[in-house]
This record gives sequence, structure tokens and C-alpha cells, in this order.
Amino acid sequence: FAFDLVDGLAEREPEKLCMLHISREHEERRFTFKDMKKASNQCANYFKSLGIKKGDRVMLVLKRHYQFWFCMLALNKLGAIAIPATNQLLVHDFEYRFQSAGIKAIVCTGDGDTAHQVDLAAKTSPSLEIKIMVNGERDGWRNYDEESARFSSHYERTEDAPCGDDLMLMFFTS
Repeated sequence: FAFDLVDGLAEREPEKLCMLHISREHEERRFTFKDMKKASNQCANYFKSLGIKKGDRVMLVLKRHYQFWFCMLALNKLGAIAIPATNQLLVHDFEYRFQSAGIKAIVCTGDGDTAHQVDLAAKTSPSLEIKIMVNGERDGWRNYDEESARFSSHYERTEDAPCGDDLMLMFFTS
């Protein structure tokens, strides 16, 4: 999806609007297909530097943050499995998901109490190695907004890149 559709459109129509994001504060951001390709490439390079690779399971608790889409596309490029989740989960919900899915990393909103719930659940979840925060800072968490910006916006598709038979998404019901 990320390579064939989004990056393909970035090559054919780079300035075409891909996403219009309006924040809760009514701040408008426009992302072209070229922007999405570059941002997802940066994110893929960042995730790769942290050891996230094909087959790893990564939970995304990002509400309606625009970074959700950078992460989704990046994980698709890496072949990692994205697990979208609501920010309303509590400790027992995170524990269950971390343990049953073998989640390696989480990318979480800095809003509200979500990261605190994750920290409590992480104590009993040995598979969770990487905690990344978007739109905030917290001890023991990596800062997505600062760290991902340092990486190259070029990402090459490799021979072992995901294709139509690879698992891409995993969902839990409430």
C-alpha cells in the first residue's frame, strides 16, 4: 500500500493533496503525496534505527494526530504489523494486548493519561521494548517529534519488502 499506492502517487502527482488535517485547536495542515512519502520514509528510517523490523508488532495509540498516518505508512514499508488502538484503554487492556500479541513497540499520544496506563502495563509485559511519544515528553519514552525529524526522507524498497501476502494490520475488539 505505502510503496505502490502512496509513493506511486507521489511520483505521478507529487503536489496533489493527500491529507487535510485539522487539529482540535483548528490548526490546518495540508500534506501532499510527496509530503506523505517523505514523512513516512523518515519515520521508517527512524523505526528501523530503533530495531523495528518486518513482522514486529507495533501499537499505535495516536487519537487523531496526523502522525498516525506517517507511522502507518512507515510500518507498512518495513513490513511491521500496525495495531491501532484507542486512547481509552486502561492498564488491564494494555496488558492483555501487549502479552497476547507480543507487542514490541508502542507509539502513543502525549495527551491525557494514556502513557501512564502504558507504563503501568509495561511492568508485566516483557515483549514491550520501545515506547515512543507523539506531541509530548515523558521520562522513559522516546520523543517522536524530535527524533524522527533527524532521519533521511529517502527510503529504498528492498527485496524482502512486504507484498500482498504479508500481515499488515492487527485489531483488537473491546
